[in-house]
Amino acid sequence: MKTGTDSLSQDSSLAHVKATTVQGGAIALVVQAIKFVSQAASVALLARLLDPGDFGLVSMVTGVTGIFIIFKDAGLSMATVQREHITHEQISTLFWCNIAVGLALATLTAAMAPALVAFYHEPRLFPVTIVLGSMFIFTAASVQHQALLQRRMRFAVLGLIDVVSLVVSVSIGIGLATIGLGYWALVGMTVGLPVANAVCLWIANPWRPGPPRRGSNVRSMLRFGGTVTLNQILVYIAYNADRILIGRYWGATTLGIYSRAQALVNLPTSQLNSAIGSVALPTLSRLQSDPDRRKRYFLQGYELVLSLTVPITLTSIIFAPEIVELLLGPKWLSAVPTFRLLAPATLAIAFINPFGWLMFAKGQVERSLYMSFALTPSLLLAYFLGVHYGAAGVATGYSVVMAILTIPFIEWSRAGGSITAMDVVHSVKRPVGAGLLATFVGIALELSVSAQMAFYFRLVIGAGLTLLTYAWLLLIVMRQKDFYFNLVSNLLLPKFRRAPEAVL
Repeated sequence: MKTGTDSLSQDSSLAHVKATTVQGGAIALVVQAIKFVSQAASVALLARLLDPGDFGLVSMVTGVTGIFIIFKDAGLSMATVQREHITHEQISTLFWCNIAVGLALATLTAAMAPALVAFYHEPRLFPVTIVLGSMFIFTAASVQHQALLQRRMRFAVLGLIDVVSLVVSVSIGIGLATIGLGYWALVGMTVGLPVANAVCLWIANPWRPGPPRRGSNVRSMLRFGGTVTLNQILVYIAYNADRILIGRYWGATTLGIYSRAQALVNLPTSQLNSAIGSVALPTLSRLQSDPDRRKRYFLQGYELVLSLTVPITLTSIIFAPEIVELLLGPKWLSAVPTFRLLAPATLAIAFINPFGWLMFAKGQVERSLYMSFALTPSLLLAYFLGVHYGAAGVATGYSVVMAILTIPFIEWSRAGGSITAMDVVHSVKRPVGAGLLATFVGIALELSVSAQMAFYFRLVIGAGLTLLTYAWLLLIVMRQKDFYFNLVSNLLLPKFRRAPEAVL
């Protein structure tokens, strides 16, 4: 293998980036669809095999130690992807930095076990914490292998690895739950994912690390990674302190209900953001020398994210009882109010998150960090005020703060760039307009469909007609049919059609 810069540089030609982006988008969407079905199935099965207290018990640990996951790559995977040129020596040095961090995190997690037992007054947390800590070692060993595949835009390989790892993880969880091991099924599933992922990445990527070297010019990359990591720490605290407070003041059962509602409402939108984001970051990074094209790609991608997220989130709010009963079962219906109260926050994040891809691709990690310094204390205050009213109070505070911060954060993200406020409005107006009109149809259907009808029929009829109404409004009334049909045709037939320049 060559070790010079050229061997690890990206092909940044416009034809290559455009073709790879289109194909990568197709692969990512298919992979996320498979992952969504797999995760939804696992949620439904585990909710029936386990008790809320089992989920709450594991959430007590992951809510605290989950912050360590941020350090799993120390921001160095993003540094590898974002750089235009990088050498074998630099990546090897970053690999050993990741390993050192992984070992330190596993040790620190084990050392925290007694403190968690004392904090929650729950002795079962001691072995759970130690076992969960082992996953950091496997995660650290795969960071640079995954970053290299993403840098080279090998989306098909990454997609296959994601699916295989998830299937292995879910199989472990369901298998352990079936034989009656309770919360250990969740522990096994959590640890099994990074283990399977690491094994697959090492098999798929022939790159092997050399010894770490001084003078390999990684200082700027470490600084970049450090800023990314600090940003992720603040974001993690902002998005996870709610579970810590609920677990501390309301116990494992309430936390289990809250965490399941949160996971369920985030499932479709997180999959969509993950699918498109995995393609958007390397694509936008490759277009650093062509800001006009990067702007067009971003705005088209942003509208695509919203056109998929808005109808799913609004439909989830309307048909929350049916969705919860279908996926979690009747014993979880108490999660419906929390599910609905969390949905606006999920929608707000969908409006804000894509601007993070743009900032990171442009190397504006400091700006993202400043935004996190504003976000975290705002959410913490909302959680502390809301926790006195239980899970519903926390969920309400979360959604209110995210709704208030949406427009300021979008303006802050785009400041100083070529994207104007009218560009954002143009990308937002059609998905939001169609979504609001379809919402009225969905509410009317929810109120008119007989309560005596089986919940799954109510869901199929109500949600199906709501989504069809949305599609009709967006594609026909708002005349977006050609744009989306061209996008789909290029995703499905990338080798036989020339991708339009303005389509991500």
